[in-house]
Amino acid sequence: MMRFAAIFAAAALLMGAADKRNPTCPADPNWSANPTMQLSYRTLGGKKVLLAEGVVDAGLPARLAAAFKQYRPIEEIWLRAPGGDAQAGNQAGLLIRKAGVATRIPAGWACFSACNFVFMGGAVRSVDPDGVFMVHMFTVTADGGVRAEAMTQSYDKAVRGIAEVEQDSALLASQDNDFLIRAGVSRKLLTEVMYRQKAVAGKGGDQSTRRCLTAKELKRYSVTNAD
Repeated sequence: MMRFAAIFAAAALLMGAADKRNPTCPADPNWSANPTMQLSYRTLGGKKVLLAEGVVDAGLPARLAAAFKQYRPIEEIWLRAPGGDAQAGNQAGLLIRKAGVATRIPAGWACFSACNFVFMGGAVRSVDPDGVFMVHMFTVTADGGVRAEAMTQSYDKAVRGIAEVEQDSALLASQDNDFLIRAGVSRKLLTEVMYRQKAVAGKGGDQSTRRCLTAKELKRYSVTNAD
């Protein structure tokens, strides 16, 4: 356990500087470079822990279900991830909720975007001091795909593409809302925090697109519920 404590302490020091564009968040979040979320089973501090590190991908729910069968008991899931597949994140969170497993963001680790919903599936949820729960306003247009289609395709096809994006966004918002109800998290997290962030950074003034919640905010919105 001492080796892991040293790693977490070092990570916390590296994340000390604030992001100039996103001042509530660290400049260098420690959220793992794994292209797909890797699951590894460990005994840490006397607890049976599943480490979940890397991008939330479409295959995560299946791997997580298999891990629940292979490793028993799993007392906590420790998370660090830069986001990924939103629907897979919701599905993974619901699997964790059904299994009744606790989730944790250790000191120095960061959980962003789709990872938020994996974390919020925990029956008991905790974020260590210097752990980072980072949110944003989800967008499916920021990669420029809609703009490219509008420039290279017919007007009617571009309009259809935009309509599909709007429908997908509405469905995802509905799924997120339903998820929070099931997880016992305040829906004000969406309306007062997530949906108030900029989807795309503008020019001048406040350009922040990310928001990191304080310990008080995590409690206020019932993101964390550990005593």
